[in-house]
Amino acid sequence: MTAITQQAAADDFDDLAKTHWRDLYRYAYRLSGNAHTAEDLVQDSLLRAWRSFGKLHNPAAIKGWLKTIVRRENARRFERVVPRQVELPAEDLCTARRTYDTSTEAFVLRNAIRALPKEYSEPLLLQVLHGYSQREIADCLDLSSAGVGTRLFRARQKLRAAMGELG
Repeated sequence: MTAITQQAAADDFDDLAKTHWRDLYRYAYRLSGNAHTAEDLVQDSLLRAWRSFGKLHNPAAIKGWLKTIVRRENARRFERVVPRQVELPAEDLCTARRTYDTSTEAFVLRNAIRALPKEYSEPLLLQVLHGYSQREIADCLDLSSAGVGTRLFRARQKLRAAMGELG
C-alpha cells in the first residue's frame, strides 16, 4: 500500500470513527454499565477495527461491524478474569443456622421433622434450610449423591404422610 493510499484509508477510518463514536459508546455503556469501561471498550474496539479495516468488504455495514467488535471486546473482558476460589472449612458447610418461627404451622412441621429418623431429617434440613446441593450434602454426610437423593425423597414422603397429605 502506498503512502497516499494509507493516508486515505486512515482519513476514511478517522471519519467513520468520529461518525460512530457516540453510538458505539452508548452500546458499550449498555453492555458494561460503567462509563470508564465503555470508553475503554470503544477505544480497544476501534484499534481492533483499524487493524482489520482493509478486510471490510461492505462499507455500508460498518456500524454493525463496529458494534460486533465492541460486543466481542466486552466478552474478552470476562475471558481475562480468573475467579478467586475461597476455601471454606468443612465445619462451616455442615453447621446449621438457627432461626425460630413461632407459628402453628412451623410447630407442627418441626414436630414432624423431629419424628423423622436422623438419616432422613439431616439431608432434608441441609437442602431446604441451608440450600446445599445434593453433591454438597453427600460430601458433608459422607454419602453418595444417589444415596442423598433417595434419603431426600423418602424424607419428603414420610413428612407428607405425617402431615396427612398422603392417603
